[in-house]
Amino acid sequence: MSSLPKTVGVFGGGRMGAGIAHAFLSAGSDVIVVETSPETVEAARGRVEASLAKAAERGATGRVGRLAVTMAASDLGATELVVEAVPELPDLKADVLATIEAAAPTADIGTNTSSLSIDHLADALHDPSRLVGLHFFNPVPASALVEIVVGRHTSPALVTQAQGWVERLGKTAITVTDSPGFASSRLGVMLALEAMRMLEEGVASAEDIDAAMTLGYRHPVGPLRTTDIVGLDVRLDIAEHLARELGPRFEPPTVLREKVAEGKLGRKTGEGFYRW
Repeated sequence: MSSLPKTVGVFGGGRMGAGIAHAFLSAGSDVIVVETSPETVEAARGRVEASLAKAAERGATGRVGRLAVTMAASDLGATELVVEAVPELPDLKADVLATIEAAAPTADIGTNTSSLSIDHLADALHDPSRLVGLHFFNPVPASALVEIVVGRHTSPALVTQAQGWVERLGKTAITVTDSPGFASSRLGVMLALEAMRMLEEGVASAEDIDAAMTLGYRHPVGPLRTTDIVGLDVRLDIAEHLARELGPRFEPPTVLREKVAEGKLGRKTGEGFYRW
């Protein structure tokens, strides 16, 4: 089993980036988080510290002293792994990956994309063999799964290393070939879109549709509540991407488009398919 990198970089300190930082800190790595302004540096530090403090209440470990948060990408120079964790925008991710490659010339690079093509993102790199998909799930500290996505040029040795890292983090890896939506997003979004269509058609209430899956199929959370947690805007972006790549079965339902247009994005705005 691969040992964890001594020093890990995380580019982006939002909810997912902070969770990824937490996971590596708890497993014993030093972590450097890169953000873009003094305000976002402090916000990222606060997220990671709050996450570690909450975990400590449950007896988990993870030292804040191992954490550095910076605006300087050059601080990533000594890292062995850098995980990109910026929003799901292709141009932004490509720019960040190119920045990481230049700043950390010997590090392996992971991208936390949930649906974008690893091969397309790898076009931003001089050496695409250094890039592997590391799709963490929200909330990262509590999630048991990491989806490893293998691009056409991804080094086989890097895939093996990544599988070992995930095991060291106390999580389970699934390994998939680069394809639209990979395995997890493709299945999760399809279930959620069908649940939305059922809601539109008046088949049942949101609560009863979710109960069908939580009680009947033992899903921990129903597809509509999960959409609220993920964010309706995020689900809409992924569905539109999958519709372009895989066809009309992924076409977003009207109710999803309407709620996003109204700013009802789920838990983060206080209302989506549920009130929070």
